[in-house]
Amino acid sequence: MKHTPLLILFGILLATSLEAQNNKRTRLSFVMSPQVSWLGSDNASVDGNGNLFGYNFGVVMDRFFDTNYAFSTGLTVNTTGGKLTYPDGTMVEIGGESTALQDVTYRLKYIEVPFALKLITNEFRRSRYYGQFGLYTQYNIKTNDGNGKSMNKEVNFFDMGYQLGGGMEYSLGGSTYLMLGLIYNGGFMDVTDNAVDDKATLNRITFQFGIIF
Repeated sequence: MKHTPLLILFGILLATSLEAQNNKRTRLSFVMSPQVSWLGSDNASVDGNGNLFGYNFGVVMDRFFDTNYAFSTGLTVNTTGGKLTYPDGTMVEIGGESTALQDVTYRLKYIEVPFALKLITNEFRRSRYYGQFGLYTQYNIKTNDGNGKSMNKEVNFFDMGYQLGGGMEYSLGGSTYLMLGLIYNGGFMDVTDNAVDDKATLNRITFQFGIIF
């Protein structure tokens, strides 16, 4: 039942994408973006212990309400994560069993839905530039320890944060553009759900690559 809102959102985006085929104020992009992510904790006894490489892919929709301004949203699969070092004796559930661990790797997979305002320049020599800022929400669909063992009970289902970035769109002819960008995503919420009294937030730098149709 917890995935029902995602199915409803997917249906809305699909219906909107069909309308977009005949609507010049709406455009769709397919994105495939590598990223670097890490976890940080507000508890002095819990340390971030390295970055993980992942990717984010899916569909982004821009709805223009003026020539150079658009509301941007979408639906992407976000593979991300990070590493944390806990105090000795911390119990972590991995593969259905509680284990005392100090260094823990979180391989996270989310369905992500961004909500951003995008500002785009006029075209100059086949290029235009954009900046964007806004929020994102994401819903956990899978977590493991990096060795294939499930850690779904160690993380919260819902996460939210802000995003800030920009980039370039290069015309490939007609309404098709190549999109290149860099986006920083900073988490607001605790992604972990365990006995440790801390707030572990997820942060990412995403190198955005996409084709705008």
